[in-house]
Amino acid sequence: MSEKVLIKGNEAIGEAAIRAGCRHYFGYPITPQNELTNYMSKYMPEAGGVFIQAESEIAAINMVYGAAGAGARAMTSSSSPGISLKQEGISYIAGAEIPAVVVNVMRCGPGLGGIMPAQSDYFQAVKGGGHGDYRNIALAPSNGQELYELTVKAFDLADKYRMLVMVMADGALGQMMENVEFRDREEPLIVEKPWAATGTGMKREKNSITSVYINPDELETVNNRLQAKYHEVEENEVMYEEINCEGADIVICAYGLAARLTRNVMKSASAEGIKVGLMRPITLWPFPKQAVGALAEKTDTVMSVELSAGQMVEDVRLAINGKVPVHFYGRTGGNIPTQDEILDKIKEVLGKEKK
Repeated sequence: MSEKVLIKGNEAIGEAAIRAGCRHYFGYPITPQNELTNYMSKYMPEAGGVFIQAESEIAAINMVYGAAGAGARAMTSSSSPGISLKQEGISYIAGAEIPAVVVNVMRCGPGLGGIMPAQSDYFQAVKGGGHGDYRNIALAPSNGQELYELTVKAFDLADKYRMLVMVMADGALGQMMENVEFRDREEPLIVEKPWAATGTGMKREKNSITSVYINPDELETVNNRLQAKYHEVEENEVMYEEINCEGADIVICAYGLAARLTRNVMKSASAEGIKVGLMRPITLWPFPKQAVGALAEKTDTVMSVELSAGQMVEDVRLAINGKVPVHFYGRTGGNIPTQDEILDKIKEVLGKEKK
């Protein structure tokens, strides 16, 4: 059984987390994700869970470390400057191999910036915003339904691989109201956690959760294990959507809100005799590099469209490896490109390529 509800994106994330078995939420207010914090403050206690408004973003991420280290499903959420403050804790969580979920409802920067939507946290999420050789799984929903489904999936992936998963929304998706279909019950992936700090009851050896390894050889062994795990994630968890790429005049690479805009551009371009394809990464990391690289066999021109000065475009270019030209179009400062602007850029790019 399921039900459809008209709901804000931020609230859909909260409902998804609760249905996925999250019972510990720690947050700190910041626009444009405050509806998520409000939602959790109301409904987490009703679900038998714990809601704490921490004294800071730094405190919130370290509370996640503690709760998740005890084996609980735990999460925090914030927006871009707040996520920046969490980076040290995120690196510690990665080093200690603790499963956790972090939601970033992105806004524009750098610095305090503004409260309008952006996608300029791509580097921060997929390259490791904190110190050390670590990775986070990064999921990029493009509508309310995916905000729900990918948040549920985030908890399963976190437990499966004992690592942090970040859900990358943006201010527009977080504030937008859409119909979202909720299932009556979610069936969380059941993973035994013999490593968790749950108390021994004098029945087993104590567990130690740490990222401190003073001996260089011991720390290198830990790092090698992490890298092997990340390779496994790259092999098994890549997600993307590909639409009308074969024989396209140009393929747009875009994620989240930018991909959503591109869907309508495809229709208006088709009316003018231009075939536009769409490659939409759903996992920003692991990046679908093989699928993006294969676009060189399907089209002569690729363009990355982002709500940034150009970040994902670097990974697109690496995947294409010079086989076809890769162009870029983006808006910054919280500006969202219009469909006409994207179509005009497509025409400009195709005009240049024909000369």
